[in-house]
Amino acid sequence: MRSGMIALHDLLCTPRDALTPVCRDERAGTADVIITHAAWRTRTAALAWWLREQDARRYALCIDDPFDFACALFALFACGKEPVIPASSAPGYLADLADAYDAMLTDDDVRALAATETARSATAPLPIDPHAPLTLYTSGSSGSPKPIHKTLAQFNAEVRTLEREWGTLTASATILASVPHRHIYGLLFRILWPLAAGRAFDRATCVEPQQVQSRIARCGATVMVSSPAQLARWAALAGFAQLSPAPRVFFSSGGPLAADAAHDYARVFGASPVEIYGSTETGGIAWRRQNEAAAWLPLQGVDVRRADDGALEVRSPHLSHAGWHRTDDAILFDDDGRFRLQGRLDRVIKLDGKRVSLPEMEARLALHPYVAQACVVPLAGASRERAGAVVALSDAGSAALRDEGRVALAKTLRRHLAAYFDVVLLPRRWRFRIALPFDARGKLPAAAVAAAFGVRAEGFEVLSEARDGDNLRYELRVPPTLIHFGGHFPNLPILPGVVQVDWAIRLASEHVAGARDAASIDRLKFMAPVPPGAVLDLRLAHDAARRRVQFAYQLNGRDCASGVVVYREHA
Repeated sequence: MRSGMIALHDLLCTPRDALTPVCRDERAGTADVIITHAAWRTRTAALAWWLREQDARRYALCIDDPFDFACALFALFACGKEPVIPASSAPGYLADLADAYDAMLTDDDVRALAATETARSATAPLPIDPHAPLTLYTSGSSGSPKPIHKTLAQFNAEVRTLEREWGTLTASATILASVPHRHIYGLLFRILWPLAAGRAFDRATCVEPQQVQSRIARCGATVMVSSPAQLARWAALAGFAQLSPAPRVFFSSGGPLAADAAHDYARVFGASPVEIYGSTETGGIAWRRQNEAAAWLPLQGVDVRRADDGALEVRSPHLSHAGWHRTDDAILFDDDGRFRLQGRLDRVIKLDGKRVSLPEMEARLALHPYVAQACVVPLAGASRERAGAVVALSDAGSAALRDEGRVALAKTLRRHLAAYFDVVLLPRRWRFRIALPFDARGKLPAAAVAAAFGVRAEGFEVLSEARDGDNLRYELRVPPTLIHFGGHFPNLPILPGVVQVDWAIRLASEHVAGARDAASIDRLKFMAPVPPGAVLDLRLAHDAARRRVQFAYQLNGRDCASGVVVYREHA
C-alpha cells in the first residue's frame, strides 16, 4: 500500500499508515521481510534518544546498509545533530576529513545500538527542523575533498520534483539499486524519495543481472536505480534482456549513458533509461531518454541559461539560494530549449559515475617518494571511462623502476592512491618519464600528456623511461600493426634491424646533442628476433668524451640487438 507524499522533515511526526512499507529485506529461503514505517520510526527514535545523550554534534555516517543509514540519518536530524556523509570510507580519505566531524557511526554501531536501546516514547512525534543541515563530500577542483553544505529543505524540494516527474510511472514499485546511498544520486533516489513517497526500497544492493532478476522475482513491480557504467555492462550480458517482469523504468545518473547502450535498452524494454543530469552542488538539473532525444530537458521548475563563455548556469529550488549558480560544464542549446553538454571547463571528471579531481589525484601522487611530478588525464576511446597517469620519477622512483620493474612500480603507486580514492577511480594505465612534457612557455598541454599513451610517429610506444647518470633505460612496446612488419617476413613477421637502430638513435638524440648526426654504427649485432607486440628493454649509455652512445635491446631478459652509435663533433 502507498500513502501520499510527506515532507522529509515531517516523516517522524506526521501520521502515516503504520503498515506503509519502507524497506524490503531479503531472507534466504523465506519470503522477504517488509520493514514498515512504524518499525522504521521505532528504530529511528531509539537511535535519536541515544544520540541526544552524546556530546558529539557532527557525525560521519559510514554506514553501508541503506536501512540502517536511513535510521541513523533521521535520528541525527531529530535530535538536532549534523550528519556528515563522506564519499568514501577509505582510511586516508577519512583522515583528511578528521576536522569535519566529531564522531563516526558505522554499521556495527547502529546494529549494536538497535540491539540494546529501546525507544523511549517511540510513538511520540519527533519534529525535525525543515532547514536541518547536512554535509556531503565531493571532489573539489584541486587539493582535497570538497564539502557541500545542504539543508533538508533542498532535498525536500528535490524529492517533490522527482515525484512530479516520475511518481506516476514509479507508482508503488519497489526501488532496486546498484549504486551507493552515500552520494547524492543514491541518497535521493534510493532513500529519501521512497521514504517521502511511501514506497519501499530494497535493502540489498544489486551488482549483477542475476541478482536483479532474483529481486524482481521477490518484489514484482520494480524500478532500477543504476549508473551508466553498470547499465552499459549489463546490456551486453546474456540473459539480461529476459528480465521479467521488466523494471518499470531504469534510472541512470553520474555521467552520460553510451548511445548504443541506451538504444539497446529501448529495443529490449521499449524505452531507454531515464538519465538524470546534475551535481551534488546543484541537485538535479535536467533529464533525457535517448530514444526520444539526445539533448537534455530541464526538470520542472529548473531554469537554465548559457553564460558568455559557454558555462551552464542554473536557477533551481534545489539550490540554497534563489539566484543563478554557475557550473563548470559547457553547453549549447538546441532550438527546442534542450541543451547538449560540451565538456568540462575545469578538471573534475567522472569515472564509472564517480567524480574525481585530477589535480587532487596528482597532488596525492606527488606525496610519494618515488614521484617528482605527475599528471593524470582521462583516456579516450576505452570501452569504459578510465584515467591514465604520466609520472616523472624521482631518483628513488627511477631506482625502484630499475630494481622492481614497471608493473610493480605501478602497483605500489596504486596502493598509495587507494588510501584516498575508490578503486574504480585509480589510473589503469601508467607511463613513467624522466620529465613531464612541458612546452616552451612552461605549460603542460593536455594533448602532449595524452600522447604518452599512444604510439609515437616513429612507430613505438614508450611505457617507461629513466635516467641513471649518463645512462638511459626505456621500455618500448612494438605495435603488432607496425608498418615495418609488412613483408618482413611473410608468415613470420619480425622487426627489421634497421628500425631498431633508428629507434635507438632517435631516443638518444632527445638527450644527447648531435646523436642524430651519426658517423658510423660500430659493433652492430642482432642476436634474437623481435616479434609483433614485444615489450623491449632498451639501454643507452653515453660516452661524451668519445662521442659514442652504446645501445642494447633485450626481450624478456634475452639479448636481441646491440651496437654503438658514433656521432660527429659539432662546433
